[in-house]
Amino acid sequence: MNDNGSCDPGCGCHGDNMPDKNDYSRRSFIKSMAFGGGLGLTGVPANPSLAAEGTLMPDPPAASAYEKERAFNSPYKGPFLEKVAVPIGGIGAGMFCLEGTGAISQVSFRHILDFYKEPMIFAAVSVKGYQNGAKVLQGPVRHSKYYGGAFTARGSKGKHYGLPRFSDVQCTHSFPFTTIDLRDPDIPVDARITGWSPFIPGNTHDSCLPVGALEYTLTNTGNSTIEAVFSFHSENLMALFPNRVRGHTIRSAEDGFVLCQSGNPEQPHNEGYLAVTADSPDSRPVIDHCWFKGPHYDSVTILWQSIAERRSISNPPQEGACPGGSIYCPLKLTPGQPKTVRVKLAWHVPKSDLSYGKQDTQQAAGGNFYEPWYATRFKDIDNLNTYWSANYDKLRRQTESFRSCLNDTTLPAEVMEAVTANLNILRTPTVLREKSGRLWGFEGCNDLGGCCYGSCTHVWNYAQAISHLFPDLERSLRQTEFNENQNASGRQAFRSNLPIGEASSDPKDFMEGRYAASDGQLGGIMKIYREWRISGDTNWLKSIWPQVRQSLDFCIGTWDPRKTGILEEPQHNTYDIQFWGPNSMCSGFYLGALNAACIIGEILGENVPEYDQLRKRGRKLFESELYNGEYFIQKVRTQGLVEKFEPIDEAAAGKGYRDVVRLINQSGPKYQYGNGCLSDGLTGIWLAKACGLGDLLDPAKIRSHLKAVYKYNLKKDLSDHVNPQRPSYALGAEGGLLLCTWPKGDPIPIPFIYSNEVWTGIEYMAASHMMMMGMVEEGLDIVRTCRNRYNGTIRNPFDEYECGHYYVRAMSSYAFFQGLTGVRYDAIDRTLFIDSRLGDSFRSFISTASGFGTVGLLKGKPFLQMKSGKLDVERTVVNGSKMALST
Repeated sequence: MNDNGSCDPGCGCHGDNMPDKNDYSRRSFIKSMAFGGGLGLTGVPANPSLAAEGTLMPDPPAASAYEKERAFNSPYKGPFLEKVAVPIGGIGAGMFCLEGTGAISQVSFRHILDFYKEPMIFAAVSVKGYQNGAKVLQGPVRHSKYYGGAFTARGSKGKHYGLPRFSDVQCTHSFPFTTIDLRDPDIPVDARITGWSPFIPGNTHDSCLPVGALEYTLTNTGNSTIEAVFSFHSENLMALFPNRVRGHTIRSAEDGFVLCQSGNPEQPHNEGYLAVTADSPDSRPVIDHCWFKGPHYDSVTILWQSIAERRSISNPPQEGACPGGSIYCPLKLTPGQPKTVRVKLAWHVPKSDLSYGKQDTQQAAGGNFYEPWYATRFKDIDNLNTYWSANYDKLRRQTESFRSCLNDTTLPAEVMEAVTANLNILRTPTVLREKSGRLWGFEGCNDLGGCCYGSCTHVWNYAQAISHLFPDLERSLRQTEFNENQNASGRQAFRSNLPIGEASSDPKDFMEGRYAASDGQLGGIMKIYREWRISGDTNWLKSIWPQVRQSLDFCIGTWDPRKTGILEEPQHNTYDIQFWGPNSMCSGFYLGALNAACIIGEILGENVPEYDQLRKRGRKLFESELYNGEYFIQKVRTQGLVEKFEPIDEAAAGKGYRDVVRLINQSGPKYQYGNGCLSDGLTGIWLAKACGLGDLLDPAKIRSHLKAVYKYNLKKDLSDHVNPQRPSYALGAEGGLLLCTWPKGDPIPIPFIYSNEVWTGIEYMAASHMMMMGMVEEGLDIVRTCRNRYNGTIRNPFDEYECGHYYVRAMSSYAFFQGLTGVRYDAIDRTLFIDSRLGDSFRSFISTASGFGTVGLLKGKPFLQMKSGKLDVERTVVNGSKMALST
């Protein structure tokens, strides 16, 4: 289209020049959705499913979606590659995905997810003397891209699917590295792609770099020396709506090029850059800064001719817009010789037009829109690219050290797969890092932007990874919750603004209406305790303690005004509804918060007798009134409360539904769980255990509840399960842990929304709690059932979606470390705790505020081997007994 919106001559179809999905004129839609809606890796643990180093696995037998031939934490191949796409990028800095075939997709450098953005970007190799010697360095195109994907109605115009590629491929994930092996009988070259980005606990800033690496290793498998050309190509994927928005071009960089899009005074957020550079082992790369210009398919036609004929095109930057750029690296390989070309990507998008929430005043420091942290550290793309290139080797060594340590474990394969798959969430646009350095996040991502904004407290309660891997980032979440998000009465907004600033004081705006989130606000108090124990920083605790007391006092006055020790007034929670009356889910968070406040008060020398009395009363009532002899429940109540229950108007639904409405009203408010067996029923008790607060309830009753959850809620086949809600999380012959069932035969007419669904974050929470309580096999069964849904045939193993892609709640999987090993380090008491559920010999990973390493037992004796940093351990407690530690 022209600037006036009319078609260019010869366009052929209006769809040819549809706007790029990054066109920021679509931001209103995106924002509305956010409101709701090297040469191998050393030290990889041995796996019997892996063939010898450098070889490919044989094709597995044909698999249906629900068959489970693939071993957990083993390579993806054949049908299990169909949906594999691994995020690569810095924490809160944007990403691209490396698919299991080697393709690059979901290119999302502009602070939001662009799920279907798969531009013309690929690597290729051309070997001299072979008829079919030119191949894209990817495996076969996934079948799901043939039909039904984005823009397939136009024959996948603008894609590279029609170019020759390798016939055999397998993908191995060893977080944060992804390795793809390629082979083809046409040429005597095996290829390996290693994709990674810096991820280094203890080095937060470098872990937040907007960079990624693709290392291409080519090995001569023949008997004679070969000549080949490796090349890497990209259209200008930073260009926005190329036929309307001006200012996009390609300029030079050392050993590469920079894809550019300028901003303007009206749209400064358009500005963005991607630097693509390469290290060639034989000679300096040859750079084509501008592909052949021509209509239709001329550019790619000439491009492939250059690749096939091994022409290394040296072409200087051109004026104005250019279709794309290329890097050529001529190589000579002797028999058996491998050589690696390292392709480095760095992106810099300093502005955005992202803003969420309502604020009382404009923020002078943050302005009206989000700005990424990395833009404060690096003034421009050249500054960033220089740092990335200069520190590449060091950052790779540090990241590899972490990878090796993380995977040096004897924990079950299904557990490690679940943990490491979901650490990738941190490398997606679900997470942002504001210019102040604070973390901020969505709950997940819609296809074209974030979903459910504001580091939602009741969802982020479940995420256990960040507090251990990057505790400074986790503490920044508490800083926002207990400062900007908390008003003078102690009421917290459970969604924070972006840019971060004080929430609106207008009751109509505050916390998306009149509700505070009981589970979110009370969970934050437990996490204050956790962050203190992890950091060992009592001065920080003292500084935030007044706000903690203020918050807890608000919770007591709002939900427990009669001071019974359990919550009675309607409690807003993670199911986006209110539970009326006492219930185990929300009151579990209350009991945990009271316990945390009592311990903190005592440590700080403050008198908190009311909290102590409430926790004692609360535990007694919890174990008597909310326990039905098998599991914990809800006592639905509408009488004797401050808030008045408003029944549904019997006439509202029409005459034919009067009896239905009457039945609903008789059961009380809609959206309760009553005598249901709720998988989330003891989440607050689980969080307390994870935070180091102990069990809080009778362990026998906790185990009884968890046994009931396993017995009633875990289904191995959902074919006959009725789910009128959001079914695709688990359906058909798949299995999953239902959020709630009513085994006593007394269901709620209209139960809480989502009750029929399956959420991986809840599955992992319940499974890890079972492990903590000694129910290891039950917990592992849930994990296996979950991960079998994410085996790559139908769903991406690295995108456990809930209300959005890359959903935060799934980081509850990190609790498996504690669930199976009982390993926890207390920086206040300088004590290392081990409570093994794996016998008297195991190896596991530990990450603390001061370093990471390997921890475990060897024939009952504890050992600790720090791989980065130091850990000051004065006392080691194994299964309740003090023991000497081997280092």
